[in-house]
Amino acid sequence: MATNFLVHEKIWFDKFKYDDAERKFYEQMNGPVASSSGQENGASVILRDIARARENIQKSLAGLQAVLPSPPEAPSQAAQGTSSGASSGPGGDHSELIVRMASLEVENQSLRRVVQDLQQAFSKLEARLSTLERSSPTHRATAPQTQHVSPMRQVEPPAQKVATPAEDDEDNDIDLFGSDEEEDKEAARLREERLRQYTEKKTKKPTLVAKSSILLDVKPWDDETDMAQLETCVRSIQLDGLTWGGSKLVPVGYGIRKLQIQCVVEDDKVGTDLLEEEVTKFQEHVQSMDIAAFNKI
Repeated sequence: MATNFLVHEKIWFDKFKYDDAERKFYEQMNGPVASSSGQENGASVILRDIARARENIQKSLAGLQAVLPSPPEAPSQAAQGTSSGASSGPGGDHSELIVRMASLEVENQSLRRVVQDLQQAFSKLEARLSTLERSSPTHRATAPQTQHVSPMRQVEPPAQKVATPAEDDEDNDIDLFGSDEEEDKEAARLREERLRQYTEKKTKKPTLVAKSSILLDVKPWDDETDMAQLETCVRSIQLDGLTWGGSKLVPVGYGIRKLQIQCVVEDDKVGTDLLEEEVTKFQEHVQSMDIAAFNKI
């Protein structure tokens, strides 16, 4: 029964939408403030909640006024209560409304305190912004500097010196082209001297020679081959850019051993094909030759 009066009330549920539209309209008319846009958005939400609370209080008061001053409704409510057999009466509804009104009053007071605190914070921020705007150098009026222009003075042309006959003779004796020829000769001599020094330095500079280290495997015909004579034959090969190194005998199997010998060759002068051709010439002792390792130096 306490909420039946709300059926006949006209409640404006979208009031906050119209409040936002009105605020935006006045902002467009007066221009938005960039520094306090976020604060205004927070304040608008709080103010909207306050407006809703006030509306709820006004509705409760209106409902209470609509219920209390109507005495003929009491018998009808009592009759309805007796007919329906309900234990609750109008006193319970009034107590519920009083409790609700007390809670709304407390909430209203707390919201007023919040609004007062926000207003104080906004006033402090506005004072701070005003002081910052006054102290900023962009808002200071700078007086234009005026340049004092001195009056124009007539410049007297320099007095022309009269040339004497002796000075004319000295000017005629000057050779304007002889100095250029001498400078050209000197520059050509310096250029030739530098080219000669560069060619001499280039010829004296040692050139890098590409070399390779090769490990050869020389295999005999059988176990009866004289390996000392085979090594002597191999070392007897003398080529330009070929240097022999250490050697050893490596067992292969069935009493047969092969000769492993190291050599260093210049890549431009000695190749592996030439080495193989020279080693395999000794057909009495050498069966074949293989390259076990090949490394650049």
